[in-house]
Amino acid sequence: MTLALARATRRSPTPRTHLPGRLPVTGERQRQTGPAATGGELLALRAATAALGSRPVLRGVDLTVRRGEVVALLGPNGSGKSTAVRAAVGQVPLTGGSLELFGTPRDRFREWFRIGYVPQRTTASSGVPATVREVVSSGRLARSGRRRRADRSAVDRALSLVGLEDRARDSVDALSGGQHQRVLIARALAVEPELLIMDEPLAGVDLTSQDVLAATLRNQLAAGVSALLVLHELGPLAPLIHRVVVLRDGRVVHDGPPPSANVRTPAEDGAAPGTEGTANQGCHPAPCDPSPWTGQLN
Repeated sequence: MTLALARATRRSPTPRTHLPGRLPVTGERQRQTGPAATGGELLALRAATAALGSRPVLRGVDLTVRRGEVVALLGPNGSGKSTAVRAAVGQVPLTGGSLELFGTPRDRFREWFRIGYVPQRTTASSGVPATVREVVSSGRLARSGRRRRADRSAVDRALSLVGLEDRARDSVDALSGGQHQRVLIARALAVEPELLIMDEPLAGVDLTSQDVLAATLRNQLAAGVSALLVLHELGPLAPLIHRVVVLRDGRVVHDGPPPSANVRTPAEDGAAPGTEGTANQGCHPAPCDPSPWTGQLN
């Protein structure tokens, strides 16, 4: 992903339009064309197969994310969740099937600035001494190879969204595990994405950071950002989920609403405060319903 971001097509500065409660929107995003511009698929894996070494991991996976949609990808350890999202961002090659991003085949896709990727929990600095601002600023590489005023504004806004503006000059080594995760999320937001892909964003983080993530994601969804989230359980993100895809042994065994939950629809995201749909917020899939999920996520 890092190489793909570094090679992304550079864009000249364009007039910026500001939307309430969200990072500024650039001209590139305003000039959308094709299926995604009309509510089509931002991400589409079809009959996807992939292997790690000689071991098959994905066995004919169909996975889509449409504009305005939040999709949760669930499943037990070893089911292929992380491999699926890593394939979606070009880190794992497919051995079969196809991948399209914003209506463009993967091998021709260059607009990586449209995707914000949060990898499975790792150290934000990757062993290199760096401040919080420096790590978040690296998210701008997909849009520009040089520092601009727009870059600084986007970084400031991303830090504010995750509640770390007061830690901008601190070393990431001084942060807690939950704060590390918030730095990685801010890095993904700094690129001003249309699609957020997060791999286990709730894993091992404190309740405060979980609440910050839920609030940040709610803010982005209200402004039209779509999301694919790899999760073990819905937890505090349950009210935001439109659709759930469950993997087992590299195959899709469920694609639809979570069992026994009244989940949001994309149309409800524009509803007035207090009128939006509700969800079974603490409901782990297994105890909710004897479905294909039963006993798989404990």
